[in-house]
Amino acid sequence: MIMSRIEARHDEDTAATGNLVDCLLSGLPAEAVLVDPDVTASYANDMASFCEAGAPAVVVLPRTVEQVQHIMRTATELRVPVVPQGARTGLSGAANASDGCIVLSLVKMDRILEINPVDRIAVVEPGVINATLSRAVNEHGLYYPPDPSSWEMCTIGGNIGTASGGLCCVKYGVTAEYVLGLDVVLADGRLMSTGRRTAKGVAGYDLTRLFVGSEGSLGIVVRAILALRPQPPQQLVLAAEFGSARAACDAVCRIMEGGHVPSLLELMDRTTVKAVNDLAHMGLPETTEALLLAAFDTHDPAADLTAVGALCEAAGATQVVPAEDAAESELLLQARRLSLTALEAVKGTTMIDDVCVPRSRLGDMLEGIERIAEKYALTIGVCAHAGDGNTHPTVCFDASDPDESRRARESFDEIMALGLELGGTITGEHGVGVLKKEWLAREIGPVGVEMQRAIKTTFDPLGILNPGKLF
Repeated sequence: MIMSRIEARHDEDTAATGNLVDCLLSGLPAEAVLVDPDVTASYANDMASFCEAGAPAVVVLPRTVEQVQHIMRTATELRVPVVPQGARTGLSGAANASDGCIVLSLVKMDRILEINPVDRIAVVEPGVINATLSRAVNEHGLYYPPDPSSWEMCTIGGNIGTASGGLCCVKYGVTAEYVLGLDVVLADGRLMSTGRRTAKGVAGYDLTRLFVGSEGSLGIVVRAILALRPQPPQQLVLAAEFGSARAACDAVCRIMEGGHVPSLLELMDRTTVKAVNDLAHMGLPETTEALLLAAFDTHDPAADLTAVGALCEAAGATQVVPAEDAAESELLLQARRLSLTALEAVKGTTMIDDVCVPRSRLGDMLEGIERIAEKYALTIGVCAHAGDGNTHPTVCFDASDPDESRRARESFDEIMALGLELGGTITGEHGVGVLKKEWLAREIGPVGVEMQRAIKTTFDPLGILNPGKLF
């Protein structure tokens, strides 16, 4: 009797999946609908650790807005959850599948539709790779500033979904500041346009900003109007060594208080420096406790570096080395970009935190992380967008060791608690996803959660868009 019930449920699930696939195929080409379990399993999760992922019923890869609308109408009619995805380079589980869902991969919608040098905008589909857009606009003498570390892989749609940042945020800001307008397919398949193409515009509620960072929980972005800037001069980079993380953070405060506007202000602690050297043999100074990288893309970057170098020395820098040319600058930046890959090689698995604190509390944050690492007997390396106060404490652990995995998770949570205690936020650019749901509720409080759920219900009354994320 038990076996017959199990078999009956299996037959029902198979029939339901078959009906779903048939409905999808009525508006999609066969090559856009993937049902092989071995293939669909490869779309189950992004790059976050400790985030549950389910088994999707089907993966769809639309190429047009109309196809996305058909997918959402089908999902609404059959009450099937939909999980939107880009390149799955996210670090919070926001793109993780749920059991029986439609995974809606937007990577095939990868056209740059327009680059307009007069209006300084680009119009793109969500699957455009960040680096591809950056290079394309550079050919017009323009610049798209947001540059996440995964910029060679991540998509503009994913950047919008998680409100991602990057190395240049200290001067140029995050993705949200460059999204002027969106075309969004809603849960029921309707198409809505938000925002504008103009330099200014304040008509109605700012629904564009509402979608940026919503992690696919309110609608499917199918087109974006992005603001561009004139291409700046080639930046030059300075490296400063410090005998303590506190001294490096003091230098950051002096630089910002002094009114300087670096195009980049990044920090690597001693653990990160050693990991990069072990991986790439770059010859970085392993005697340092913290390495600060500052860059300027002004018309006289050398003068700016001289001024900032003096501030670093006043804060206790043991050595200050300005790059002489663009090639030397790029070598220093490559070391910073390798940080997360290098830390992953330390133990094989990492949990990458994303806690942002006021710049004035950056030193307290780094010293607190060091105490947490000692408490849990773990290797925790920190690289940071120091000019933003945005730290990326990276917990290195052996995933095959249950006790070490437990300690990794506990240390991760303790780091987030420390960030809130210092007046910060649980995420500066990676998003909430699955990983930080509990912590979002702690940060925004019960009234904040209630209001956010009300917004979610307005846009997605059936709760089919990326369920289980955010809250």
